[in-house]
Amino acid sequence: MTKRIFQSICIAAVTVLLASLVLIMGVLYDYFSRVQKEQLSAQADLAARGAADLGMEYFEGLDLGGCRISWIAADGSVLYDNMSDAESMENHLDREEVREAMETGRGESSRYSDTLTEKLSYQARLLPDGTVIRLAASQYTAWVLLMGVLQPLLVVVLLAVLLSLLLAYRLSARLVKPLNEVDLSDPLKKVEYEELRPLLSRIDSQHRQLKRDREELEKNEEIRREFTANVSHELKTPLHSISGYAELLAKGMVRPEDVEKFSSKIYSESQRMTSLVEDIIELSHLDTGAGDMKREDVDLYLIARTAADSLSMAAKEAGVELKVSGESARVYGVPQLLYGICYNLCDNGIKYNREKGRVEISVRNLEGEVELKVSDTGIGIPEESRERIFERFYRVDKSRSKAVGGTGLGLSIVKHAALVHRATIDIDSEPGSGTSFTLHFPKDTQERKVNDISGNKEQ
Repeated sequence: MTKRIFQSICIAAVTVLLASLVLIMGVLYDYFSRVQKEQLSAQADLAARGAADLGMEYFEGLDLGGCRISWIAADGSVLYDNMSDAESMENHLDREEVREAMETGRGESSRYSDTLTEKLSYQARLLPDGTVIRLAASQYTAWVLLMGVLQPLLVVVLLAVLLSLLLAYRLSARLVKPLNEVDLSDPLKKVEYEELRPLLSRIDSQHRQLKRDREELEKNEEIRREFTANVSHELKTPLHSISGYAELLAKGMVRPEDVEKFSSKIYSESQRMTSLVEDIIELSHLDTGAGDMKREDVDLYLIARTAADSLSMAAKEAGVELKVSGESARVYGVPQLLYGICYNLCDNGIKYNREKGRVEISVRNLEGEVELKVSDTGIGIPEESRERIFERFYRVDKSRSKAVGGTGLGLSIVKHAALVHRATIDIDSEPGSGTSFTLHFPKDTQERKVNDISGNKEQ
């Protein structure tokens, strides 16, 4: 980058220098031409006065410093010329400056002289006797002027180029230095050039995003390790029970009257494993967004009633009253996921309730959304645990969780299913006074149209 800046500055400097020289030469040429013209005009005035006063005597020993002087008669014949034989010269009556002088008293012109083979500037003055005095001087050309100042000009150009190279080197190094000193870990710490602030802001934003992504990856990795450990633990417990009971049965170490009890224990533990595996599979499916699940228009109130009917026996055994209230409310979503939300929230409400407690499900139509609320009169959730209850295998009361069973994945499934439907979850809970989960499902007709169109295209 330093090299490119150095080259750019040098090219710019040389270009400006050459342009300046051209302009200076043009100005000098115009200036010298004007001065030469003024000097020749003054000399013509003096020569005319001298010739009028002294006649031919005026020209004896006259030195005009290289100027050509001619005395022309009224008929155009040349009476005197200091550089050529007057008698051999042609008639000058047709010369522009001579004709103009005879008409106005003063004449001037510039043209190429065949006699002297160079470009000349002419000044003519009319004398009282009708004759004309004419002075001619070589007119400087741009090339002659350039050759005249070539040596000092070359010195100036050489010094200018050397100075330009030095300044370009120092300036390019100075320009690049703040860029080389940018701290990419904290690019906005010191911004030398405001023009770079948008770029540095983007870099800083990317750093922050990378940091957040790294922290998220570390967090996900920690969750994965914890999840793996929990899954291993949750699977090992029923497996050990099944293995132990099965070994006793296989070795004939169980009394005949206890065979049914052991078989029942093996069955319940295997059902627990099956339930755990099914929940893990469902949760993994939800992690991918459940894009392959079919959405449709469903009545959330009917789904809530179906989930309550499925849990009515469990509620009765736990001595908990299960009630559904509300109204018909249409939601565009995945029926099995909506059922899972209602089922898991009610199931938790029953398991962690007190005897003769109550679980109530209500469904309401609100403006632009549908509200699902599941309330219980159970043990409640402490403030410090509310942010973690949706974590996989997290349990508020571990001792009670072992007693009531369950996989510890119910609320995780609820959270992910809610995310699939873009629903929000609010928790209102007091330890010992119960818990209320309130979900708000948006009535998004636009999403329904998009999905319907996608479905039609696939068909």
